[in-house]
Amino acid sequence: MSRIFRAVIMGPPGSGKGTISERIAHTFGLQHLSSGDFLRENIAARTEAGVLAKTYIEKGLLVPDHVMTRLLLPRLEEIARSSWLLDGFPRTLAQAQALNSACDLDVVISLNVPFETLKERLTHRWIHPASGRVYNMIFNPPHVKGLDDITGEPLIQHEDDKPEALVARLRHYKDVAKPVIDFYKSKGVLHTFSDTDTDHIWPHVSSLLGSKIPAPTPSVQPSPPH
Repeated sequence: MSRIFRAVIMGPPGSGKGTISERIAHTFGLQHLSSGDFLRENIAARTEAGVLAKTYIEKGLLVPDHVMTRLLLPRLEEIARSSWLLDGFPRTLAQAQALNSACDLDVVISLNVPFETLKERLTHRWIHPASGRVYNMIFNPPHVKGLDDITGEPLIQHEDDKPEALVARLRHYKDVAKPVIDFYKSKGVLHTFSDTDTDHIWPHVSSLLGSKIPAPTPSVQPSPPH
C-alpha cells in the first residue's frame, strides 16, 4: 500500500483555493475535504456540532475553534487510511495546533494572490443561494444576467463581497492566517505560491505534489519486460 499523504491548502477568499483543490483531488487522487461543505452537511443533518455551529452562523459570527475541531477531527479519524487535502481548516493557530496533535502534515500550500486581484474577483462574484453555485461577471458570467443558469432563479451578491466589507474581510484573513503560516513555516512543510492567475499557479503546485505523491497507478496490464 502506498504511503498516506496529508495536505492542507490555505488562501484568502477569491484566491482560487476551490479550483486548485479540485484539480489536486482529481490529478492526485486525494480526498478533498472542504470545511465549508462539511459544515453545511452537518448543519443539514442536524448533528450536535452542526446545530452548535448554526447558532454562530445565524448571528453572523465565525464558528469558534472548539466547534470546528469537534467537527473536523472525528471526520479525519474516519478517513485515517486515506490520503487527503483539507481546505478551509485550520483557519486559526488554535485549529492548526489541534490538527498537529492529531496527525502530521506532509505539505501546506499557501496561495498568495495580490489584494487588487482578490478585490476584482470578489466584487464581481454572484451566488445562487440555494445551490451555492458561484458566478463571476467577468470570468464565468451566467447565460442571462442576474439569473442562475440551471434554475433561472435570481443571483445575489454577499454583503461581504461588496467593496467596503471586502477590505475588512481580506485584512482579517491576513491577520488570522499569519500565525498559522508561521507555524507551518517553522515545521518546514509550508510552500507558498504567488501569482494573479490560478492557471499560472497550478503547474507549480502540480509539480510540487508530483514530486511528493506517487501518482495513482492506472489499472493497466504491466508491459512485458524489455
